[in-house]
Amino acid sequence: MTYERNNIRAMEGYSYGEQPTDRDVIKLNTNENPYPPTPQIRSTLKNFDIDLLRRYPDPTADGLRRLVASRFDVTADNVLVTNGGDEGLRLAVTTLVNPDGVLGMVDPSYSLYPVLANIQGCRVESLRLENNWTLPESFSAQMNASGAQLTCLVNPHAPSGVLCPVDALREIAEALKGVLLIDEAYVDFVDPTLDYSAIPLVQEFDNVLVLRTLSKGYSLAGLRLGFLIGNDELIEPMATKTRDSYNIDTITQSVALVALDEAAHALENCAKVRAERDRVRDELCKSGFVVPESQANFLLAEVPRSVNASSLYRSLREAQILVRYFNSSPLDRCLRITIGTRSENDQFLNTVAQILQSN
Repeated sequence: MTYERNNIRAMEGYSYGEQPTDRDVIKLNTNENPYPPTPQIRSTLKNFDIDLLRRYPDPTADGLRRLVASRFDVTADNVLVTNGGDEGLRLAVTTLVNPDGVLGMVDPSYSLYPVLANIQGCRVESLRLENNWTLPESFSAQMNASGAQLTCLVNPHAPSGVLCPVDALREIAEALKGVLLIDEAYVDFVDPTLDYSAIPLVQEFDNVLVLRTLSKGYSLAGLRLGFLIGNDELIEPMATKTRDSYNIDTITQSVALVALDEAAHALENCAKVRAERDRVRDELCKSGFVVPESQANFLLAEVPRSVNASSLYRSLREAQILVRYFNSSPLDRCLRITIGTRSENDQFLNTVAQILQSN
């Protein structure tokens, strides 16, 4: 006998990346930042007044909302602080998509999107990307034809790392009848000379949400802190109706304030990641891999024709190097490689070279 709802019983849950406890493993599989967060966090935690834990945290994280608002030239009413970016996604789906409604996305994309749709009991309208990982020209028209109430685009795209220009996002926002959620989980790794930011679209359109997180660029994946920025009419029902009560604990709020104040430290780390990303891409291309130009902290590498991607993944794992392999088209000939430290990247590249040579 089961007590699950029918749609929950029929669905599959989110598949997490492997999280080994052995620190000798080179972990290039879940897009974490290889460099530590600002050292100011250590003193914040050391000096934290534990007496504050007797009471519930600030229910709306007002200090963080004000800081984010000032950083991005919006108002606090435009900001919702969430328990990681994933809570922001859940809130958007729960609040904006009817059961039996439609969630729009591209294929491939972040695999949590269809999981959230299944939980909500809505249908997924998924449109395959072009061979160069760009959006098809008919994207907005097809989303509208499907009746999509919410369309999620991760930008830079995951798992390719390809960046969609702001002008293209503007055209989509203008054309869509539903809400466009731009998931900028990896935005901190975008080349600053591109002058990219989708947040100004929030002030141009009432149907745009931008999601950001401290997990990647700020090296705080273990903390779970993100935020949504959008028109106050989009933010308000999530903040007052569907958000979990006291969703951001007191310690997280304290640490996040310090991290955002120390943004220069995060920017330095992201610059090191970008340099290594470009170097690793060059080396992989020299070895016969096909690797699109990435603006994230990972690379999607299509293996040479003589190589089996699954076998290479397993060989790397045997050498205690974890990368990500997706056993489905169009990714089944690819490995997604998180950018690590220079030493980790060198070990990865050397091991790949040895494996290819032995084959």
